[in-house]
Amino acid sequence: MVQKKNTTLAVLAYLIFFVPLLTSSKGDSFVRFHVRQGLGLLITFFAFRFLTLFLLAPLISPLGSLYLGILYLTNIILVVLFALGVWNATQGEEKPLPFIGPLADKYLKL
Repeated sequence: MVQKKNTTLAVLAYLIFFVPLLTSSKGDSFVRFHVRQGLGLLITFFAFRFLTLFLLAPLISPLGSLYLGILYLTNIILVVLFALGVWNATQGEEKPLPFIGPLADKYLKL
């Protein structure tokens, strides 16, 4: 018998990662996998924001266009990773996100 995967909560994990943990599906390994991926994406977002805002901006503030280019590039990469995660969740797949997915599975124990 094929078990139906809870794709709705898996997609919700990328938008608001902690909500699926508050439901009865918190024991579902598929949902927990996507919660870890969503949380890893959120941590990556804040890490990039910290790096670009507090460390990179003062160094290259005279080169404002370079700073904005780096900021836009990181935004595009994060949006693509977000879309890929949502796509994998809707397809019922447990594929880790490139770069951050294996790290999220290894270090985030939910």
